[in-house]
Amino acid sequence: QVRLVESGGGSVQSGGSLRLSCAASGYKYSGYCMGWFRRTPGNEREGVAAIDSDGTTTYADSVKGRFTITLDNNKNTLYLQMNGLKPEDTAIYYCAAGAGAVDLVTGFNFRYWGQGTQVTVSS
Repeated sequence: QVRLVESGGGSVQSGGSLRLSCAASGYKYSGYCMGWFRRTPGNEREGVAAIDSDGTTTYADSVKGRFTITLDNNKNTLYLQMNGLKPEDTAIYYCAAGAGAVDLVTGFNFRYWGQGTQVTVSS
């Protein structure tokens, strides 16, 4: 059974940093994709960043240059390093996993989802 558990959320001031972690278990596919999505207080879901089995990364324009997604295969853990945080980054962040091509807009191919971790950025 696939399980994704996020951690690392919290409250920071604008300009601060956080690192989110997602521990994955029961999941191992060739041609996998893993990523981070977020749901804002207005309830809009947005794809933030993703990585595929080739190591190719994809980022939303809103976070390029500030966020970095990495995957430690030895620890089965996905990370999202978030620097230069802004109030508009406030959201619940979800880890997701699947197989196939990355689509951050629709989230298609991301079949498994974690419970989410809250990130709050104050001005």
